[in-house]
Amino acid sequence: MNLQERFLHHGLKFINNQQLIEDFWAEIDKKYTEKGRYYHNLLHLENLFSELDAVKDDITDFPLITFSVFYHDVIYDASSKCNEEKSAAFAISRMKRMNIDQDAAGKVSEQIIATKGHQRSDDPDTNYLLDSDLSVLGKDRETYQDYTRKIRKEYAIYPDFLYKPGRKKVLRQFLDLESIFKTDKFRNQYEDQARKNIQWEIESL
Repeated sequence: MNLQERFLHHGLKFINNQQLIEDFWAEIDKKYTEKGRYYHNLLHLENLFSELDAVKDDITDFPLITFSVFYHDVIYDASSKCNEEKSAAFAISRMKRMNIDQDAAGKVSEQIIATKGHQRSDDPDTNYLLDSDLSVLGKDRETYQDYTRKIRKEYAIYPDFLYKPGRKKVLRQFLDLESIFKTDKFRNQYEDQARKNIQWEIESL
């Protein structure tokens, strides 16, 4: 199913209000198609779901991780350092209107905020979300290069003398991790290539 169908399907599990869910989808669609979103857009969401669908049987609460995917980058400003916190708050406000209980909404909020630091979580579902979010790092070189170009365009407000050192710092933080990917399935599939891609980008900056 496409993104809209997926959101409506899951939203209607929690509240029987078609118009509300359609309005929330329209809101998501508008956010992820904002000007300047070259990577953190609807295609990014599609890629995450493609990764997560492949491990669906290993995920405890797929409906909740679905909301985490839809809302994890709903607020995105390349000049802001609190996009994840703002996205989490946005998600909680929408989930409250869908009559989703506080504990569930809190879990979605925690998953969204976890995408900021990408540290291993005690919650297995969160680790699957983090790994799907970073899966692009372990793709083939052509896909990875396309990703780096799009990220650079999103940060176009920064000149090279600011962007390059900042980007290198982020990339080296990934290399310093014992494992970039938290789950065995993603680690086995993407870890080696991700490290090669990241090293290549550092050397090319």
